[in-house]
Amino acid sequence: MDNNNHMVFSIVCTSFFTFQLLFHFVSHRFSAKVSSGYNNLSNEKKIEWNSRVVSTCHSLVVGTFGLYLFLFDEATIADPLWGDPKHVIVNIATASGYLISDLLIILFNWKVIGDKFFVIHHCTALYAYYIVLTQGMLAFIANFRLLAELSSPFVNQRWFFEVLKYPKFSKANVLNGILMTIVFFIVRIIVIPPFYIFIYSVCGTEPYKRLGFFVQCSWICSCFVLDVMNVMWMIKISKGCIKVISLIRQEKARSSLQNGKLD
Repeated sequence: MDNNNHMVFSIVCTSFFTFQLLFHFVSHRFSAKVSSGYNNLSNEKKIEWNSRVVSTCHSLVVGTFGLYLFLFDEATIADPLWGDPKHVIVNIATASGYLISDLLIILFNWKVIGDKFFVIHHCTALYAYYIVLTQGMLAFIANFRLLAELSSPFVNQRWFFEVLKYPKFSKANVLNGILMTIVFFIVRIIVIPPFYIFIYSVCGTEPYKRLGFFVQCSWICSCFVLDVMNVMWMIKISKGCIKVISLIRQEKARSSLQNGKLD
């Protein structure tokens, strides 16, 4: 095993055990201190709560570092297909360790948090990241896809509010819902057209040919699967957001009508 593979293996293992530690030992203690409602949850809800705490931690780490690399990693910006991946690999390996950890948590708690779409998502992402980590190509692309994680904290927070029975029309809940919809749309949906335009622009170029047919197909197919799932989730989120906004308008109209009668 050369130094690069040894480093990747070490980061993946460290990431895996760190997120397992967060799930099994840290989350429940931390959550009990910051939220009095945590102790009143059922064991099943606590499992999903801990899973989402870990998801939020992962998203903040790899999303923030990924944004920094997207803006300032000159090597991969200059050459998106073959740029030196030494910094991006740290982020990809960290994300890979989390995905393996989360897959195990899902499988061992299938009756509680089992979701076939998450399994497909995780396996597809791991397959794509494996190519990057072992062959050092497409680092910029892989890191760009990781920016989608910036939406996860808002998605998880919505679930926290729901399980703690926060009023749907509370300012915190409504604000988080709006931010979740906007951020999800920006990092997962609006980037889809430019991304595939970029793929089209590099098709036939020498750097693209050097990838080989297998990697070309793996890159495009894995991204396509993830984007289909993102569109499905966006539709679901949008329907929920529209429903809440509609209910708020109805509530305001009802209140105005009642106030008018009182006057």
